[in-house]
Amino acid sequence: MLKNISVDAACDLLFNQPVRHRTETVTLENALNRVVSRDVRVKLPVPPFDRSPYDGYAFRGADTTGATRESPAVLKLTEEIPAGRQPRYAIKPGFAAKILTGAPIPEGADSTIKYEFTEFTESEVRIFEPIVPNTDIVPAGSDVMPGSVLASEGTVITAPFISSFANQGFTGVDVYMKPYITVISTGTELCNAGEPLRPAAIYDSNTHTLSAYLNSMGAAPLNGGVVTDEPELIAERIGLALTDSDMVITTGGASVGDYDWAVKSAELCGAEILFWKTELRPGGAIIVAVKDEKVLLSLSGNPAAAVTGLLRVAAPYIKKLCGRKDCFFPEISVALREPYKKSSPKTRILRGKLEIADTVAYFREGSSQGSESMSSLAGCDLLGEIPIGSPPLPAGTIIKAYRLDVS
Repeated sequence: MLKNISVDAACDLLFNQPVRHRTETVTLENALNRVVSRDVRVKLPVPPFDRSPYDGYAFRGADTTGATRESPAVLKLTEEIPAGRQPRYAIKPGFAAKILTGAPIPEGADSTIKYEFTEFTESEVRIFEPIVPNTDIVPAGSDVMPGSVLASEGTVITAPFISSFANQGFTGVDVYMKPYITVISTGTELCNAGEPLRPAAIYDSNTHTLSAYLNSMGAAPLNGGVVTDEPELIAERIGLALTDSDMVITTGGASVGDYDWAVKSAELCGAEILFWKTELRPGGAIIVAVKDEKVLLSLSGNPAAAVTGLLRVAAPYIKKLCGRKDCFFPEISVALREPYKKSSPKTRILRGKLEIADTVAYFREGSSQGSESMSSLAGCDLLGEIPIGSPPLPAGTIIKAYRLDVS
């Protein structure tokens, strides 16, 4: 068992654990935020035919050669082509067709012009300038061509992807099944919401908080309930959860003290402990163990510390478990908006927000950085990282930060 390892080593060790994926097919109505399990390829060109980009006239560009205001090109009209109707006549020299936005370009035409740039009657149209052939036509396949990849495996499906799938006439898409992750809160001091609050007790918030973050990553969280500080009971609950889940997360009992039972509970349920504790603050009290190729993750009982450990160390693995390819939060460089007044014997993670001022990206520290305080996570879109061994840092110091895509 490794102990007190670096944050990056902990993240890498967890991320490199093997995962098992299952797949299913969902309808487009249920595909939003799901993860594509195999490349989705284009079957139909988009657009499927040459079409007009606006209301106007379709004609041969050669018929406008030499056209001027004083001597316009005068073309006879063959028909009106609305969107959704196939043209009936080919365009021959000296002729044009009235055409509406999105309608197919008739055979023989190679250009269009907006109606407001012309003069027209019911039988003819006048064009007052020469138009180069192939002007203002949207070619078939100019958006996507058959055989090209519309959405690659591991892509999170957003609204534009659903639009593209619908354009192809697809009714469903193959996706990875959401992994089930059971969240168990341990602590004799905990009460479930809705129960009378006992003296010296507090309500469990970790189950709901972590479940919300897991949902936003693409997992399917399960409520494993609250368990008192008894290793045998915790181990039993973990064992039951592992039979129905792809991963189990516990909170509480991961530090060092008389009532910290996470290590013993993991051992009692037969899990192999990979590491215990990281050089991280807050949230460094992390245990990662494996049983039957499933990960058991134990986090701090302090809410903000648990979230910090989840996001900085475990999120890439959880996204991988969901089948995603964008597993790691994007890293950016930011300047501290205010000085950071503490030295950092461990890697310090700060919750905050991105601010842009005078083309400079700043990190605005949240109101409270306590390991129990959740207020700084409201609206938090950046995790700032103060390197291990750093002295107090003045405002303007450039640090690394992680842009969050979960909330």
